[in-house]
Amino acid sequence: MDELLLTIVWIVVGIGVGTVCVFTFWRVRSMIKIWRAPERPLQSVQAKIWQDPGDVGKVDLALGPGGASGAPVPPFSFVEEHVTGSQPCVSVRDGRGKTWRVKWGDEVKVETLATRLAWAAGYFVETTYYLAEGEIRGATDLQRAAGCIGQNCQFRDARFELDEAGVIKHFDEHSWAWNDNPFVGTRELNGLKVVMMWLSNWDAKDLRDVARGSNTAIFEHPSAHGLREARYLIIDWGGALGKWGSIVRRGRWDCAGFASENEAFVQGVNGDVVTFGYTGQRTADIAAGIRVSDVAWLMRTLDQLSTAQIAAAIEASGGTAEDVACFSQALRARLDRLRDIASIPSEAVRRAPVPTLAASGPSNPA
Repeated sequence: MDELLLTIVWIVVGIGVGTVCVFTFWRVRSMIKIWRAPERPLQSVQAKIWQDPGDVGKVDLALGPGGASGAPVPPFSFVEEHVTGSQPCVSVRDGRGKTWRVKWGDEVKVETLATRLAWAAGYFVETTYYLAEGEIRGATDLQRAAGCIGQNCQFRDARFELDEAGVIKHFDEHSWAWNDNPFVGTRELNGLKVVMMWLSNWDAKDLRDVARGSNTAIFEHPSAHGLREARYLIIDWGGALGKWGSIVRRGRWDCAGFASENEAFVQGVNGDVVTFGYTGQRTADIAAGIRVSDVAWLMRTLDQLSTAQIAAAIEASGGTAEDVACFSQALRARLDRLRDIASIPSEAVRRAPVPTLAASGPSNPA
């Protein structure tokens, strides 16, 4: 019995030491990549992370930010296959001459739905559509995507993401970090963090994680008078709508797992700071320091969303009738919890004890 216990202890210690070594390796690699990256200064005169979405109650979440006119139109012609990334992906050109990155795998439905909901809250996202089936002409001699496109060039269950022309895109070493950007401490950045937690997006990698791929980016869009506007955004929402947490328990597009954490989503208020149960790849940066006033500000937008709009977004993302019913209810339950926090009287907040905040440094479950 003593030998068995000792063996278990050594296994646990070994796993712990191994985990620390792995994350130390990736952090060092990220630091080296950032240090070696050539300077690429922004050409924009204004930086934005949020824009007023207007009358959210009238937004068509089935179509998303691209609307009906922005949807991909067949025929689709093969351009190239991408051999990097976690999922099979190719670029195609549609019937209007627009270029799209087509992706398959377990993130397809997640990204399509999450981008619609983040966009409805006023945050910048890439234009994304879910296509249940179609044909990509000339898609032959593929590598990773060979199992996603048949010999007859037919495909099923794909995410189309617009490669927008005229936009200067800054990825990876030229992206941004949650703790280092022009919006630190603002309600707009804190609102984005709440949206991340609302959708259980545990994959919050940023500039500091560039060796594993940053999920943040800066897109410079043309604006009035020939000037440019730098938009700070999340470019990968694929780690959402399931359980949050460490690598052994987190998931995606798992409504039962997502709903099981509704109770822990909002845990209460200390002083004027809301405490959340979320854990992810940058837990302290995402969950700490969110004020009641930040939640109240965000809910002025999210509270306009109807259950019908949310259901339409789920269905447009490839969700089944069961998915629509389950996710609609679970997402609405979390909005109800945020509404409860937003309605706390300001004087009650001032009377509450001042909290001890977690450190703002990274917290990265594997």
